Amino acid sequence: MTRIDFYTNAEPKLQVACQLAAKAVGQSLRVLIYAPDEALARTIDRLLWTFPSAGFLPHCFAGSALAAETPVLIARTDEDAGHNQVLLNLAQESPAAFSRFERLIEIVGNDEEDRQAGRARYRYYRDRGYAVGHVDLGKRTR
Repeated sequence: MTRIDFYTNAEPKLQVACQLAAKAVGQSLRVLIYAPDEALARTIDRLLWTFPSAGFLPHCFAGSALAAETPVLIARTDEDAGHNQVLLNLAQESPAAFSRFERLIEIVGNDEEDRQAGRARYRYYRDRGYAVGHVDLGKRTR
């Protein structure tokens, strides 16, 4: 069964996404960053080119000729992975194919719309019998 973890109070949200992707790659895992909105996908791509500031996190868009050998893929659909290890969701809704991944990472920022969407996704997974972990990033910085 898919392991699901929510990271809440994630600010800045996309920076947290880069950190979590880097952590997974550091554990020799492959990551699919699900960003269905093209502008969001381009933004996370730009951020990954400069993350970490003194290094590089290899990534490309799903469908690229290098996708099979690249640890982090950015995709506008959750079916473009080519692997089933880690799915990092940046969408407001639950990815349709999340259950084929070993792990799902949900990132929830501080704005009210994002929090409401995160709560809906949490209930969706919980109501289907998934154990859902939670990390409140706001408590870590205080």
